Amino acid sequence: MKIYQIDSSARKEGSTSRALAKKLLEKIKKPKDEVIYRDLNDEMLFVTGLTESGMNIDQKDQNENHRKMFELSDQLVKELKESDIIIISAPIYNYGPPATLKAWSDLAARVGETFRFKPDGRREGLLKAKKAYLVITSGGTKLNSNEDFLTPWLKFILNFFGIDDVQIISADQMALDYEKSIMEAEKQIENIS
Repeated sequence: MKIYQIDSSARKEGSTSRALAKKLLEKIKKPKDEVIYRDLNDEMLFVTGLTESGMNIDQKDQNENHRKMFELSDQLVKELKESDIIIISAPIYNYGPPATLKAWSDLAARVGETFRFKPDGRREGLLKAKKAYLVITSGGTKLNSNEDFLTPWLKFILNFFGIDDVQIISADQMALDYEKSIMEAEKQIENIS
């Protein structure tokens, strides 16, 4: 099995979402499993300079920035396609996703690669038979409340890619009771079979 672990917290040291994702990986990883790791803070680009809809620019019309963007996009799509299990750790920033996680989703959304349009115009995700774990943390936002715009968005994006088996590990409202939030998240990890 290939496990694709994606960390998106802007904090490299002392990040709760990163620490919980590491514990989750240790829980589910089998000895022969391969781990593909991506820290979105190391090398993320934003979609810019498009000349038409979608991620389509004729190669002859691509500048250096376009080439870098497509090269990274191709790599992200490859990592997704090759993985069996995906772990995404994400803190809720100002009620939504970290900017790097949004950029990752924009670069990973490729027609004919991660999704397609059916003849009737409906979309179909192409990354089926994968399992995803979302490790969501927050300071004050209650998970799945009207103020949580990260969790439903991220689940929607994964469903859009065809990934329907999504399990959430959460340590929310840590500013109210840090110890309780962490204990509950660790218990969720322990209970994964």
